[in-house]
Amino acid sequence: MYSFYGTWPWYISGFLIGAVMLTLIFFGKSFGMSSNLRTLCTIAGAGKNVDFFKFDWREQKWNLAVVFGAILGGFVAVHFLSDGSGVQLNPKTIEQLAAINIEAPDGKLGPETLFSWEAIKTPKTLAILFIGGLLIGFGTRYAGGCTSGHAITGLSNLQKPSLVAVIGFFIGGLIMAHFLLPLIF
Repeated sequence: MYSFYGTWPWYISGFLIGAVMLTLIFFGKSFGMSSNLRTLCTIAGAGKNVDFFKFDWREQKWNLAVVFGAILGGFVAVHFLSDGSGVQLNPKTIEQLAAINIEAPDGKLGPETLFSWEAIKTPKTLAILFIGGLLIGFGTRYAGGCTSGHAITGLSNLQKPSLVAVIGFFIGGLIMAHFLLPLIF
């Protein structure tokens, strides 16, 4: 039963993602989390002021179920399907983080240096969050979707723009992790 409460192997997770994608393709739907922000803004009335938000959000309401399911699934996984050990990092990763003054997360999803109420109060962290949020928002809009939309739906549909976007995501992540993060911290 450990495999059920621990990290699932790629062949089980990959099979489940593939099954979901086949189901979505069968019903003519596409998956992506970033489009839900547009839907939520439209529901809130943003279409009164901005043409981008003027669309029939009811056609996308099934995708909102995906967001709420991800939130509910995360809650259930943490509180009922977890063995309590938290996230385990490779010792080499912990050494590399320590070299740039970021402590190990100790089973949490992120280190306190980056993800704590004290860290958010500093101008440096606020600037990082603000600039990072702008870059992610711009990149998502410019690329026509987020990482999940391109990497899961786009690649499943053999879309060349999604392949280019996913390659860009990986290159950007590598540049950030190996060059920019050490400069910031």
